[in-house]
Amino acid sequence: QVEPVESGGGQVQAGGSLRLSCTFSRLSFEDYPMAWLRQAPGQPRKGVSCITWDGTDTYYQDSVKGRFATSRDNAKKTLYLQMNNLQPEDTDEYFCAAVTDCRSTIRYLGVVPRAGQWGQGTQVTVSS
Repeated sequence: QVEPVESGGGQVQAGGSLRLSCTFSRLSFEDYPMAWLRQAPGQPRKGVSCITWDGTDTYYQDSVKGRFATSRDNAKKTLYLQMNNLQPEDTDEYFCAAVTDCRSTIRYLGVVPRAGQWGQGTQVTVSS
């Protein structure tokens, strides 16, 4: 079974909202910082948000600060991304991953998922 499993994407108009979810089944979810990343066709994945293992600290790309909020439920092994005031430039496929470090996940490309694989992603499309 592929994990994680991302869901919640869709097509919305500018200014709309979506809530993405990402669930793990086998990974020791509570042991890792968790991140959302986005990917355009032919481009590497870029970190969008990250949350520490206990949820006390969150990190965001500048372009989404004040509009997106990430959270996690360790008991459910689930990561969330609340996306508000969506804009056409937010259009991309979104992935989640257990990561090593939040700061480097947001700052650099080339994130390697600690689960050893990527999920199928969920597409977010925002029309103007």
